[in-house]
Formats: sequence, structure tokens, C-alpha cells
Amino acid sequence: MAMDAADIERLIKESFPDAQVRIEDLAGDGDHYAAHVVSAAFAGKTRVQQHKMVYDALKGRMGGELHALALQTSAPA
Repeated sequence: MAMDAADIERLIKESFPDAQVRIEDLAGDGDHYAAHVVSAAFAGKTRVQQHKMVYDALKGRMGGELHALALQTSAPA
């Protein structure tokens, strides 16, 4: 079962309303995405902590509806 890019963005923005989110479907199959997420919530957090925050925002869909997500996260400059 594939997941739509708009659904990924919606879930991330629900957890990080200030986020700038860019989603790219890497394989055209709805299973392999890249996401670039910029949010003030990431300030002072390690990259691992930032990625965990995004995975938590996806509410258990990683590994199920969403097979692969290459993440780039950062706080605003």
C-alpha cells in the first residue's frame, strides 16, 4: 500500500506547523520518498533526534504504508 506525498507533508505539518516541507517521490512508486524538513523545533537537537521527531510525526507509517524516506532536517538559519 503506497502513501501519497501530500499525506506525508500533512502529517509532518501537523506535528511541526512552522515547518517548511519538500517531498520528492524518488521512484514514482509512492513507496520511496525524500523529505527536506526545516523547523524551529529542531534547534539544539542532534540529527538523530530530528529524524526521530519526523518518524514520530508519521505515526507508525514508516515500514508499512511508507517503505523508505530519505530525510534531511534542519533548524532555520
